[in-house]
Amino acid sequence: MSTYKRLPVAFRRGAGAWLWDEEGSQYLDAVGGIAVCALGHAHPAIRDALCDQAGQLAHTSNLYGIPLQERLASRLSALSGMQTAFFCNSGAEANEAAIKIARLYGHEKGIRCPVVVVMEGAFHGRTLATLSATGNREIQAGFEPLVPGFLRVPYSDLEALRMAAGRCADAVAVLLEPIQGEAGIVVPNEGYLEGVRAVCDDQGWLMMLDEVQTGMCRTGQWFAFQHERTLPDVMTLAKALGNGMPIGACLARGRAGEIMQPGTHGSTFGGNPLACRVALAVIEIMEKDRLMVRAAELGQRMLSRFRRLMEGEEGVKAIRGKGLMIGIELERPCADLAAMALNQKLLVNVTAGNVVRLLPPLVINDGEADQIVDRVSDVVLSFLQWSRKGSQ
Repeated sequence: MSTYKRLPVAFRRGAGAWLWDEEGSQYLDAVGGIAVCALGHAHPAIRDALCDQAGQLAHTSNLYGIPLQERLASRLSALSGMQTAFFCNSGAEANEAAIKIARLYGHEKGIRCPVVVVMEGAFHGRTLATLSATGNREIQAGFEPLVPGFLRVPYSDLEALRMAAGRCADAVAVLLEPIQGEAGIVVPNEGYLEGVRAVCDDQGWLMMLDEVQTGMCRTGQWFAFQHERTLPDVMTLAKALGNGMPIGACLARGRAGEIMQPGTHGSTFGGNPLACRVALAVIEIMEKDRLMVRAAELGQRMLSRFRRLMEGEEGVKAIRGKGLMIGIELERPCADLAAMALNQKLLVNVTAGNVVRLLPPLVINDGEADQIVDRVSDVVLSFLQWSRKGSQ
């Protein structure tokens, strides 16, 4: 089905931050499978974990004990401060689990139609519930009727959140991204998450964070909420957790971590031995190679270099990010820029219409980081010059 407008290239193999197409041309990957391949392509430890586990046991179903799943739940809980975990296959599924937790929590409190407060500009997935929670009318169009039970407020606006508390007695939870990815790498005001936590505590709401794109060391912490002194009740993960192996997780603590019981939720494939073995290998590599620290250092290096090369240039509106999650906002739509970059053997992504989004592998070295900055800057400036000529 024509669900993607694909660029005219297909890749045959990869290594680290590099990909080779079917003709043997080499490309520098600054997208990382949309924040999935945090360890780069064809990482030998991931290959070994996949092959070894596939030779032993790939799947049994959740009707039986899965020791590797229990180990992974324990590791993620220790890293995040959560207490329980449900494993699935994607970020959308993880967010579905979070929404179901919120509804169970609301019904437990005697609320007939529980409401989850969500954010303008948010992206939580493409299933019907997560699409309804998403703050993008363009991708919702045509899929009505949307799932009810969501109240939308502006992102990074604590006053708006407090006002929502005053006008919606049926609200039971807040679901938001610590940094909005699809909206164009939107970093909230400092202290925002702490403020959300305070509102949730005052109202008896669950604080639910979608860390599908921000989690697993991407922003310079294991999870983006750890940049502030706060702790959510529910957190969702996917993308980099499997480095390309499909796996998602919904982590929770306190009452939110206990509310699911046998029969309330499930997954045929979720948390199978093969996926959990790979995710455990991902965590081990990230710890061993100090990729959390590395992402913070490289992110600062790249932002500083971008600002030196492009800040103040006509047409460049903002350069922002945290860790290796970087956005360059232009003053005009720039969908064509991805194709221009491809011609320069560089992979970038354009989101929100006018933001160049960079999510490179965390394993890039200093030279590769500098190459990404230099190549992206050249493409952006060339695009702006070309678009100015076209508008004259």
